[in-house]
Amino acid sequence: MIDSKKHFRCLESMYQAAPLNDFYSPIMAISDGAADISIDIDKKFFHAGQAVHGSVYFKMLDDAAFFAANSLEPDVFVLTTSFTTYLTKPISSGKMRAVGKVVNKNRSQFIAEAVVYNAKDQEIGRGNGIFVRSKVKLVDVDGTRDVTKVTYSTHLPIRSDSAQENAYLFELIGY
Repeated sequence: MIDSKKHFRCLESMYQAAPLNDFYSPIMAISDGAADISIDIDKKFFHAGQAVHGSVYFKMLDDAAFFAANSLEPDVFVLTTSFTTYLTKPISSGKMRAVGKVVNKNRSQFIAEAVVYNAKDQEIGRGNGIFVRSKVKLVDVDGTRDVTKVTYSTHLPIRSDSAQENAYLFELIGY
């Protein structure tokens, strides 16, 4: 049986290790069927109108919903098959925080929704999507690291580009 807390920490480590997240520097916490992600707003996220581009909203919403779904799947990487995004309010300073949760699960798919908030906890966007199980085993996903050294204040990923090394790390923590 897989320890849920270890599974959540592995997913958080995988997320932090993704090269794209070097640009956003997000902070994530995963629990059973839920994920919480926050980023500090930076002008490099702006469109010409001096507010955060919709692609950042999408990333936050999709990531929160995706990791909420993958928190319930201990063996394989899930995939986003569709995602609908609603941008309801612009933001140009402070923080963005996305909260995702699974609202339905069956043998073939997960349905998850997410809401993104500003620093005043006002809703600024929302989305929902469908996620399916892939054939890619989590132990084979690049970017896994030894989660026994993970803390919430550590956000410097140790990248592993070797499936063999990833399998070793998962074995090390008893995955």
